[in-house]
Amino acid sequence: MGEAMTDRRVPDDFPREPDPGSVTGVQPKLLVREVDGRYQSGVSEEELWVRYDACDDLASQLSAYASRKIATSGLSPDVALTRAEKGVRLKVDAGEWDFSQREVAWVMKRTRQLLLSATDD
Repeated sequence: MGEAMTDRRVPDDFPREPDPGSVTGVQPKLLVREVDGRYQSGVSEEELWVRYDACDDLASQLSAYASRKIATSGLSPDVALTRAEKGVRLKVDAGEWDFSQREVAWVMKRTRQLLLSATDD
């Protein structure tokens, strides 16, 4: 069990805190939950890993999608990435996908890295 956890390192640039704006309501709220009788704000290591894993997976899918668009439609990487980001933000804004704005920004940065490393070959 301990072995698997060492592979599950979330990169330092991944957003650790939920967006303050992700809680609706007039008054600013602090997201806290009770864990073992103590109140915690932010996310646990397990929740963080799950969110990172979902974001990293999305970045892989988006870079593959953008790569196909570049190959089949002759789009530039910038245009393909801009379109992919627009699609992601539409789904997030519509409430279909549960990503924070900071996570979307991280996903797009990661997608760009993956796409550019794939096109360098």
